[in-house]
Amino acid sequence: MLVLLGGASAGAFSGCSESGIGRPVRISSQCVYMNDYYVPGVGFYHAPFHRFYAYRYNSYDPRMKMYYYGGQWALFPHQSPINISSPTEDAAKLAEASRTDVVRGGFGSSSGGFSTWS
Repeated sequence: MLVLLGGASAGAFSGCSESGIGRPVRISSQCVYMNDYYVPGVGFYHAPFHRFYAYRYNSYDPRMKMYYYGGQWALFPHQSPINISSPTEDAAKLAEASRTDVVRGGFGSSSGGFSTWS
């Protein structure tokens, strides 16, 4: 899904609104995200490429004199009219599994029960 909308419109999509702590309820291919949307443990969303990456979109490295976008370095910044989009299904699943801003329960802890028999 390619959409050109302002930031206020992005939160209007059902099921994709942000929780009270400023993070999305979930990352899904059914939701839309603005370019450079950051998720801890995942990275920055590059709207034209429908995925999350380690660096900001068009991040400039002065040592290499190159720009980063879509998982690659280039001599010139990427230009695209797309500033908001939905991630691919695979990208959304990987991002959701990699998040560090969500406390997950599950195995690895115990109830602490103890019993003795006489």
